[in-house]
Amino acid sequence: MDLTVVAYIAYLLISVALTVWVARTLSRNGRIFLADVLKGNDKLAEAVNHLLVVGFYLVNFGFVALYLRQDATVDTIRYLFEGLSVKLGVVLLVLGVMHLGNVYVLNKIRRRGTMDREQQPPVPPQGWTAPPAARA
Repeated sequence: MDLTVVAYIAYLLISVALTVWVARTLSRNGRIFLADVLKGNDKLAEAVNHLLVVGFYLVNFGFVALYLRQDATVDTIRYLFEGLSVKLGVVLLVLGVMHLGNVYVLNKIRRRGTMDREQQPPVPPQGWTAPPAARA
């Protein structure tokens, strides 16, 4: 069997396994964070979590598929490992950047929600005071 085909198979198997593992881990551990961001609305948190996972899969599997092509011929085991390490390293970096991007956006939403809660007056206004008269 050609080592290029072996490299393709190994790359796909490892990339898909890593993507599924990361998506499940983020989904499982992100539910609590999403519930806080969405002020305890568990149904909405679950729906957003599911949509994030689907988007995560689509982007990462699309990237893995586009990045599959190997320009150089893999004719030794050394080139097989070197090629795999570069490809898997890039896939891991993309997974990490996507994760950090999601956390950043969700944290911005969370902060905006806590700022709204903090800016509400502690008691309703008691009355209105007219501004002082202007001096001429």
